[in-house]
Amino acid sequence: MRVISGERKGHKLKAPKGMETRPTEDRIKENLFNILRPLKGDALILDLFSGSGAIGIEFLSRGSKLAYFIDISQSSIDTIKDNLNNTCLIEKSIIIKRDAIGALKYFKSNGIKFDYIYMDPPFKDYNLLLNSIKLVADNQLLTKEGKLIIEHESIFNPDMEIKPLQRYDSRKYGSKTLSFYKEVS
Repeated sequence: MRVISGERKGHKLKAPKGMETRPTEDRIKENLFNILRPLKGDALILDLFSGSGAIGIEFLSRGSKLAYFIDISQSSIDTIKDNLNNTCLIEKSIIIKRDAIGALKYFKSNGIKFDYIYMDPPFKDYNLLLNSIKLVADNQLLTKEGKLIIEHESIFNPDMEIKPLQRYDSRKYGSKTLSFYKEVS
């Protein structure tokens, strides 16, 4: 696993030990950023269920100004810190050990909105995924042009519309799918 583009291109990244995380493959990351192109230059990022932090690090490497990394696992938090230190991106990062639902409520209560939210929740935990999406939508945690990206099992098909968000793209990569949402005007 490595950073695939930007100022930290080629830096190797660690993954947390064990089977609890599934690092996003390089080809999926590359496609993700091709779909999002052009990225907002000074974006605020939320990498929810961060695992290794690879997605947030990729955003930072490509010019985003700040990324929040949220995970409940101490092993993941330690790995994220190592990866951010090794890529010299720690100063553009806020790492929080917390469950996703609590973190989303925290952002709402503090008026924090994101340009990009990336969610890669534990597969098969559809309730957690749906509750997280609903909190993002209900609490308007995206900026006006913000985008929510969800990595999920291909057999799971989230709703096309979760007001005020609407799915505008979906790409399947074997057993994984990326679904893209934005606010409907």
